[in-house]
Amino acid sequence: MSHGEEQSGALGQGPQPNRTVTVYVDADATPRDALQTVDREARAFGASVITISSVNHQFDRPNHITVDPHPQAVDMEIVRRVRSGLPQIVVTQDYGLAALVLGKGARALSPTGLVYDEGNIDRLLWERDLHARERRATGRSKGPKKRSEEDKERFARAFTVLLQELTRT
Repeated sequence: MSHGEEQSGALGQGPQPNRTVTVYVDADATPRDALQTVDREARAFGASVITISSVNHQFDRPNHITVDPHPQAVDMEIVRRVRSGLPQIVVTQDYGLAALVLGKGARALSPTGLVYDEGNIDRLLWERDLHARERRATGRSKGPKKRSEEDKERFARAFTVLLQELTRT
């Protein structure tokens, strides 16, 4: 039984003070520097980090789960592990995954520091759909923007704030 499963064994209970936060990282798409920030800040707050990736992305680290190469396998493994009522953060740049875990009560954060919430997720999903339609119509696609120092700092600040919020008694 993994640490994440051990923690989720005491489910069904209401909010409890001083509970350990579990951080799930969509490791297929999270930049290494963001993962280093997660590890550092999680240690400082006593949080547990579980990384999940497909077999196409190899990680040699504790609490890592490897899933098959299906495009949605990582997302579905994270959704399967998130439990309502527990303090959890999911780090992902996938809006669809963020929407699913928000629906289960987890917090969600992009590697650029965007905190997904009920106030922005519908718009983000709509924009994603709009851009997908444009790409199909034009055949043009740009890759992601290069990660900036501002992105790194924004992520570190937002992640720390989420940890603070979830560890308050």
